[in-house]
Amino acid sequence: MAETKITTGRRKTSVAQAEVIKGAGKITINQKPLNDYFRGCPRYQDTVMEPLTELKAEKAYDVTVKVQGGGIASQAGAVRHAIARSLALMGEENHKIMKKAGFLTRDPRMVERKKPGQPKARRRFQFSKR
Repeated sequence: MAETKITTGRRKTSVAQAEVIKGAGKITINQKPLNDYFRGCPRYQDTVMEPLTELKAEKAYDVTVKVQGGGIASQAGAVRHAIARSLALMGEENHKIMKKAGFLTRDPRMVERKKPGQPKARRRFQFSKR
């Protein structure tokens, strides 16, 4: 396949576009280094790094990501999805590893919509018989 390919990853309302190229392991998200973008959240930094860690290629690729929408956890999931898709396109062996780890499946959970005439999505006004 092509050496570089821009792929899209999604989770909840976040959308991430990632480009993975051979390099020295530099990860940039919205023109900021990974450690600055997810500052103080090593959990989210680990989430973003999972596809590269699974391939044992943390220092083999440079990653550039543009992400928008949602919250910080949602964005981390979307970035992971985009990176995994990009790595999967680079070879059949990578695709098998990403698929087995579950990184190619989009997390389908979304916020349930608020229903008209009710205070929240599931909450109902108190029933009064009289």
